[in-house]
Formats: sequence, structure tokens, C-alpha cells
Amino acid sequence: MSLKDDAIERFQGWFEQARTNEGIAEATAMTLSTVSPDGQPAARTVLLKAVDADGFVFYTNRRSRKGQHLSATPRAGLCFLWPPLGLQVLVEGVVSDVSDAEADAYFASRPRLSQIGAWASYQSEPLDSPETLAHRVEQLEQQYAGRTIPRPPHWSGYRVAPTLMEFWSAGDGRLHRRERYEADAEGQWHHYFVNP
Repeated sequence: MSLKDDAIERFQGWFEQARTNEGIAEATAMTLSTVSPDGQPAARTVLLKAVDADGFVFYTNRRSRKGQHLSATPRAGLCFLWPPLGLQVLVEGVVSDVSDAEADAYFASRPRLSQIGAWASYQSEPLDSPETLAHRVEQLEQQYAGRTIPRPPHWSGYRVAPTLMEFWSAGDGRLHRRERYEADAEGQWHHYFVNP
């Protein structure tokens, strides 16, 4: 098994602990950090929808602020924090689009109101009032009554292919354990410990 595969497998083990822990309401929540074309950082919480040997997948409106950032600078940071377990995972990597087939399949699995919301919300744009959004939702519910809702062309997924993964576990006296898996410029992965 490669070091990259080892890191992904380790994440999956920690993620399963978080997913089954009653003290963690949303184990899939992750902070996504991006950077604007002029270098301004931004962070927000999104939900992990898949993880495999190729990376970490989430879905969003591509016209959103994060979508614009990723279009200009296709690199991102992720942070998973599970306080009841005393665990955190950092991921840094290169971002690419998921396939249309993947996006279509995931969109079709979403609740109907979430599908309508993907059309109704002009994510990250100014909104004059919540009533305006509610009106758009009503119009779309009428438009698609009794029909399958197609995936909007501006709504899709991104995959973060890791180049760095850090596993942090809480220790007494702030003597935390930090282990890092990192790819060098040639794509070779290395494993080492980091001072807390």
C-alpha cells in the first residue's frame, strides 16, 4: 500500500469513528478554504459527499464565491474537526471537477426541495429579501410539478486530490500528536511527525 493510500485509509477509519459517535451531529462537515484571484482567503463549511483514493468530493453552485475562487485558483484546504474524539484532519490539494455523470447521479439523490434550491438560489449574490427567494422556490415548484428536476448546468461537484494530509490527535498538556503525509514536487509521498 502506498503512503497516499495509507493516509486515505487512515482518514476513512477516523471518519467512521466520527460518523458513529453520538456526540458529533455532522461528521461530514468540513471547513473549505479557498483564495480569491487577488489573494484574499475565504473559509466556509461544506459537507463531504464522497472520499476515495482519488480524493474528497463536495458539491456546490459553481457561480458561488467558492466556485469562482476554485475556477481561478484550483487549490483548496479542508479541515475536519471532531472535538468529542479529540481528532482533526487537515487536507491540502489540487481541485478538479467531478464528471457530469457523478454530478447527475448525486443531484438525482438529493431531496426535491434541495434540487429546487439549486435552481432558486443565486448563491453568494445579494438578495433583496428572503421573500424573493421563497417566491422563486414557489415558481420552480409549479414549473417542475410532477416532473423530474434536471441538474442546473452551474451546479456540480469538485474533487480535492490531496497533496498533504495531517492527522492531529489531542494530547495532555497540549502535547498533541501530529502526523503528516505529504507529496513532494515529484509526487513521491513522505510520512513524518510534526511538533505540536
